[in-house]
This record gives sequence, C-alpha cells and structure tokens, in this order.
Amino acid sequence: MWDEFNIKTFDAETVVYRDGVYCPELSTIVGTDFDKNYDRPIHIIYVGDIAGNYRLNVNIFVENQPVFLSAKIKNKKPAFLNIFIKNAGKNSEFRGHVIIHNENDIKFNCTALHTAPDTTILLKTKLIAGRNSVSKLTGTAEIEKNCNDVNSDISFCALADKTARIEFMPAQRISAVPTSAEHSASIYQPTVQQIEYLRGSGLSGAEVDSAMQDAFVNDLDLF
Repeated sequence: MWDEFNIKTFDAETVVYRDGVYCPELSTIVGTDFDKNYDRPIHIIYVGDIAGNYRLNVNIFVENQPVFLSAKIKNKKPAFLNIFIKNAGKNSEFRGHVIIHNENDIKFNCTALHTAPDTTILLKTKLIAGRNSVSKLTGTAEIEKNCNDVNSDISFCALADKTARIEFMPAQRISAVPTSAEHSASIYQPTVQQIEYLRGSGLSGAEVDSAMQDAFVNDLDLF
C-alpha cells in the first residue's frame, strides 16, 4: 500500500482509510477521537478513489499530542469530502497535507476549530484539476473565545487544466488573539521555460504533464 500511494511513513500510531473505508488491518488504533495520550505521534492516512459523500472527523481532547494527516484522493465521479478538525488539547498540534486529483466534480470542505489555548491546526491542500473538471474548495478556521496563542493556517493551491473551473472559499472566525492565523489560496502556473526545458529533454506531452504534477505535489524544482 505504501508503494502504491507513495505515502511517507514514520514511527507512529496509524489510522488508515482506503477509498473512504477504515482499514483495521493497517491501523494500530481505532477511530479519530483522541481522548488518551500515545507515546508516539498519530498518523492518519486517507488514500484512494472516492465517489459520493465522505466525512472525516478528527477530535483531539488531550494535551501534548501530535497528530498528522496524509491524504491522497482521486475521483472520477462527483464526490464530496468534509474534514472537520477540533483541537481541544493544550499544546497539541494537528498538521495535515491533502492532495486531490479531480477528474470530475468535487466539493471539499475543511473546518479547523480551536477550543483551547496554545493549540495548532495547519492544513495544506493541493488540487490537481483535470480537463473540464469542477472543483469547489471551502476552508473555515474558527478560534473560540479565550483560546489565545493558537497557530492556525489553511492553505489551498491548484494546478489546473485550462478548461477546469475552480472556486476557493476561505473564511476565518476569530474571537481570541492568536499567535498566527493565516489563510491562502493560489494557482500554480508552470513557466514557459520549464515546459520548454522538459520538452527539450525528450518528454512527450503526457510525460511533461506528469512531471509538472510531480513537481507541484512534491514542491520540486524542475531545473
């Protein structure tokens, strides 16, 4: 499975979902409501093809617990994925990377809710939008009263075919003084020089597209 989806793993407790379904045989713990501390970080792995409606709730109720999310999903049919993160554990942090390869119509919503001070929620989403695809990405960061000194960041970035339609909808509801609270959305545009360099290396059009996607996903320099 790790080779198939190229997910980097590390020494951690794991919660694995494949095609939107929990996989007990690949997981070391059950569920994503974390109400006890683990000696190791928690790694949620969410991979595969989805079609229809899916929801992933992550609730952190304990202090000093690091939680990581690695998600790589594809859809060839209309799909909706809702990720809800609640951090109620002082000095606990959530760090997530979501990669979406949309070939049809997808709606993605993420909510980051801070209900305790000194909490962290950082979620980075990258979208590869295929030909004639429609993508709507919504992100909301909520910091409740008396939840000072939190770190919150929800970011979207897309690599899109010229025929793709993309809508970003970021929002913040802040009722306390954070250490940092950021929100961003951007479109990645390969340069003419990058494309010419790859073509000059003998790559076909499809291979150039594949190289561009790899560089986008992995933050690689094409030169």
